Amino acid sequence: MSIATITSQGETTIPPEIRERLKLHPGDRIRFIIAPDGRVYIQPLHIQVEELSGILHKPNRKPVSIEEMNEAIEQNGGSLS
Repeated sequence: MSIATITSQGETTIPPEIRERLKLHPGDRIRFIIAPDGRVYIQPLHIQVEELSGILHKPNRKPVSIEEMNEAIEQNGGSLS
């Protein structure tokens, strides 16, 4: 079991074994998910290169801004599926 302390500013350090297990690196984003039973889960928001398949330009496809891409990724829990 890993334990962390929350500062008065609401900040904490994710223990090394958790960062390694989730493959988290400085600058990565994480999502906190509260389950119906009250448990809280941490989900990394990085994307595997395999998930990018098929998103390159296709004829007659409307261009999408970086902001729209980021929003779509966040709405899908960090995956493009």
